[in-house]
Amino acid sequence: MAFDRVSRLASIPALALSCLLLLLSAIQAGAVGLLRDADIENGLRELSFPILRAAGLNPRRVKVLLVNDDSFNAFVVDNNAIYINYGLILQVETPEMLQAVIAHEAAHIANGHIARRLGNIQSAQTASALGFLLGLAVAAAGSPEAGGGIAAGTQTSALRSFLKHTRAEESAADRSAVSFLRAAGISPRGMVQLHRKFVGQETLSESLQDPYMRSHPMNRDRMRAAESYVAAFGDGAEPNENADYWFARVKGKLSAFMRSPKWTMRRAQSEPYADIRAMREAAAYHRSQNLSQARAAIDRALSLKPDDPYYLELKGQILMENRRTSEAMQTYAAAAEIAPTEPLILAGYGRALLALDRPKEALPVLERARTRDFRDARMMRDLAVAYSKLGQTGMASLVTAERYALNGRMEDAGLHAQRAVAQLSTGSPGWQRAEDVLLAAKRAEKKRRKR
Repeated sequence: MAFDRVSRLASIPALALSCLLLLLSAIQAGAVGLLRDADIENGLRELSFPILRAAGLNPRRVKVLLVNDDSFNAFVVDNNAIYINYGLILQVETPEMLQAVIAHEAAHIANGHIARRLGNIQSAQTASALGFLLGLAVAAAGSPEAGGGIAAGTQTSALRSFLKHTRAEESAADRSAVSFLRAAGISPRGMVQLHRKFVGQETLSESLQDPYMRSHPMNRDRMRAAESYVAAFGDGAEPNENADYWFARVKGKLSAFMRSPKWTMRRAQSEPYADIRAMREAAAYHRSQNLSQARAAIDRALSLKPDDPYYLELKGQILMENRRTSEAMQTYAAAAEIAPTEPLILAGYGRALLALDRPKEALPVLERARTRDFRDARMMRDLAVAYSKLGQTGMASLVTAERYALNGRMEDAGLHAQRAVAQLSTGSPGWQRAEDVLLAAKRAEKKRRKR
């Protein structure tokens, strides 16, 4: 039944598509996208898990995703994800500061701020702004940098307008965030440090203010309130080695791919964790096209953590991008055996099998990845290739239609969905998915003609 398909998220949900494409009227070629990397996303899961649980949110459902933007900002656009700019992660100094950001954004979800804003936008019929945001929320595509990236278009002005919270919402979110941090055993001093970072921003013109200041209006009263929270309730948090480690690993992996190799090599020696130091060096050597040194460095990391699927994935990436495809496939296979439910690792394994012209083996691996993360358009492209190589042109058209829909290209999505409907057995799961895309494309076209 249709609602069952929506709840499993095993395909592009019909309801989500319908809502999205009634609103997604004019996604511009644009500027905001995601960086997808299994290691970084796992680290963010580790850091966010106790906070989300304390907030009464499902840590399996609410993802923390990385935005390809070097400015200091974080935001939520729906109840299923927290978006953090990579620039914020590179600028915060402690795990507690990053966790304070996560707690604050989780509070916006838990307090119902996003639901109210969506309702206000829909009632005001400002559909294009919401369409841009939903496009960001569901679109993803691959890139070699940091394991992948997306190119989902969005309009910056609409994004800023939607994300701009009121001072009342911000104060409420601060209070909730502190309670979440305390319940999770995390020091609330990170919240104070975060507010201190923006002292004086309000005296600047808006064009000179940090994006976080524009979307999260701050004043000295909020900083004093955060300080009073700590004074009133104390700070009984114990040191957390797990948080320290994953913060260092997330920041280390990110900086190794986003900053120059020379910058990484100068600073890697001061890294206190030997495995993270080796990983950072491996990334720097890889980006400098030094395969032998990159392999030696990632092997050092693996000698310290031999069963780490994310270090194995990085080794697979290094080998794959240096055309050592057979070795890459074996490495990805080992990673997938350790982490059989990690979609980005499965996608890499399937891609390596496909590069070796083994589509029959690649297909089930890529399908497993799709059922766990339908937003990865790079994986969807590989999945369509696998179906095509096996002569299943109807399924290839279906997956291509879904990929175009994710990227807001509804005319192309409708064309491929029509081909899929014509080739797939009527009433089959694939045919129903194609019908969902086709219906959404027709609605988008009808809306376009009315403008």
